[in-house]
Amino acid sequence: MASTSIEWTNRTWNPVTGCSRVTPGCDHCYAEAMAKRLQAMGQPRYTNGFAVTLHEDVLDLPLRWRTPSRIFVNSMSDLFHSQVPDALLLRVFAVMRQAHWHTFQILTKRPGRLRRLARALDWPSNVWVGVSIESDRFVARADALRMVPAPVRFLSCEPLLGPLSSLALDGIAWVLIGGESGPQARPMELSWVRDLIARGRERGIAVFMKQMGSRWARQHGERGKGSNPATWDADLRVREYPAPLLRRTAFL
Repeated sequence: MASTSIEWTNRTWNPVTGCSRVTPGCDHCYAEAMAKRLQAMGQPRYTNGFAVTLHEDVLDLPLRWRTPSRIFVNSMSDLFHSQVPDALLLRVFAVMRQAHWHTFQILTKRPGRLRRLARALDWPSNVWVGVSIESDRFVARADALRMVPAPVRFLSCEPLLGPLSSLALDGIAWVLIGGESGPQARPMELSWVRDLIARGRERGIAVFMKQMGSRWARQHGERGKGSNPATWDADLRVREYPAPLLRRTAFL
């Protein structure tokens, strides 16, 4: 729960670990695989493996990090999972408000609970919220996101498993795109990526291309998940952040 290799954030903070699968995008979940490895290694926070587990002792951790950071909340879980009590959610939001020098990034695959609780939660200016959308089947998640009074709303299209031709981008400030990682990674067509980048450009939306995916990497003689922009086609080398966090970057 400190620095991270996730390209679009600086740190992770996991007051909750563990989750359960809800859609095809969860089929090869990196967090589940990591939790099982950590459990096998005897890591005490993963005694329960990938079962939802609360870690209230780390709630104040961001207050001890004095350097302003982008913090991904629950990289190993989903803050809006049904097994996360409302009371803990409120405490997480209270800490984020208090730690005003950080920017907190929340990502969920559970738009129903997000929408139900949105008006009851206090959304500080330093808290962003996003939903995961892996195919056209789940674009309604963006409609739920638009109901949330957060200063920055974003989409994570990772793993991108199909074209998002019916996805409306109204009210969205940031779009993250990535291919699937791991030995069973499914393919990501570059036409899907280019369509999202183009539509983001048309609407003035920041776009962050995270990785090409492990299948692409293997096809191009690379290791890992295809996360080195220098090896991509030039028009895909884009990593932007939305205002007010940072000024936009140009193509890499």
